[in-house]
Amino acid sequence: MRAGEENNRSVYVITHNIVSPLGDTSEENFLALKAGLTSVKKQFDSEIAAEPFMASLFDKDNDFFDQIDEDLTRFERLCMQSITGALSQTSIDIAGNKTLFILSSTKGNISLLETQPESAALNSRVSLNTSAKIIAAQFGFTTKPVVVSNACISGVLAVITAMRLIRTGEYNTAVITGADVISKFVVSGFQSFQALSSDVCKPFDKDRTGLNLGEGAGTIILSADEKYAGNIKVLGGAVSNDANHISGPSRTGEELAGAINHALTDAGKDASSIDFISAHGTATAYNDEMEATALTLAGLQHVPLNSLKGNYGHTLGAAGIIESVISLQSVEQGSLMPTVGYHKNGVTNPVNVCTAETAIDAQTFLKTASGFGGCNGAVIFGK
Repeated sequence: MRAGEENNRSVYVITHNIVSPLGDTSEENFLALKAGLTSVKKQFDSEIAAEPFMASLFDKDNDFFDQIDEDLTRFERLCMQSITGALSQTSIDIAGNKTLFILSSTKGNISLLETQPESAALNSRVSLNTSAKIIAAQFGFTTKPVVVSNACISGVLAVITAMRLIRTGEYNTAVITGADVISKFVVSGFQSFQALSSDVCKPFDKDRTGLNLGEGAGTIILSADEKYAGNIKVLGGAVSNDANHISGPSRTGEELAGAINHALTDAGKDASSIDFISAHGTATAYNDEMEATALTLAGLQHVPLNSLKGNYGHTLGAAGIIESVISLQSVEQGSLMPTVGYHKNGVTNPVNVCTAETAIDAQTFLKTASGFGGCNGAVIFGK
């Protein structure tokens, strides 16, 4: 590949899969959303929290947790279930030296710290690098796996990372999987921030009181092969950092707006070309306020927008991928899903929140994400 050609190399979406409490395939999940379902409900699990809490969790007797080698952790089995579902729809060369595996997660096997005594073996087992190698070996990937763990933009950043590596010509195909499971460690952390809602969360709503957590996994497979030229592409992406506060988002929204504008430039698009937005929309007071301000700064305040946190909860390292997959289906099926919990504007700069399933003729959409440490991500998909 000649110098300067890398950004001209198209990156196509081959296929995808979602495994969540709403379904084991992308199709099952989309149908559940069309039916108005949410998997967020009151949970009674003393191993995770002393008091009931609202979250989206798998049933403990879910079959797929028992279908793979017992030496694998619950987190790894969840990842593998999603990868298996995606691979069943394609015939890519897993073992080829041009095929990459990327694992996106914020917590991985952190729950092992709650049940096992400290040791060098435990420290290694908790490492996301260990999980990535185990999963890669199970499927027969031969290239070194890549781990992306950057708070709640991990899923979006993993897609951007794959896009960039494919553009360089180093890889032709990428399998990107994002997953997280909920444990006492995770719940107690968000409780310490007083960030959890006692009801189904309400993104961008005046009465929002916090987020819900969720478990899930999503996989997207990307390729530069021109035989997929009719498929939706990853057109561009960018990241930024607020450098503002370890847990509090920017007060101006300029940094997320900057990531959005750089993503638009990378994609060769402008704000007028975005047909809808899959927002981060955590339903926390400060994140929703910042995100709405950023979208306004980027000239996108009137573009139809949804948040899926009221359906899935916040699935952390899986969120950017799960929510992108649902948006890909929205483009393919011409139907934009509503934002569960939204009733009345609750942000200073109002955005166009979708409140009912809406027929759309969309070509291009934007997926945003923000997270602890001030990280922001924006990725653009389109035909």
